[in-house]
Amino acid sequence: MGRQDTDILFFIAFCIESYKNKHGISGEDASKLFDRCGIKQYLSDNYEALHTQGMPWILEEIEEKIGL
Repeated sequence: MGRQDTDILFFIAFCIESYKNKHGISGEDASKLFDRCGIKQYLSDNYEALHTQGMPWILEEIEEKIGL
């Protein structure tokens, strides 16, 4: 696994943790929701642009993709 792959995995984990904390759900539930809604793939595919943004903006983007 390359450095960028590792960075992307850490970024996705950070997003899951931030999302679960904001919504008061478990990490497992947040991870399953991200899988079901394609959020992990979205975060991976758009890592270059997304990881430079602040977490409030990223969470809004995630919630929009989920449909909240």
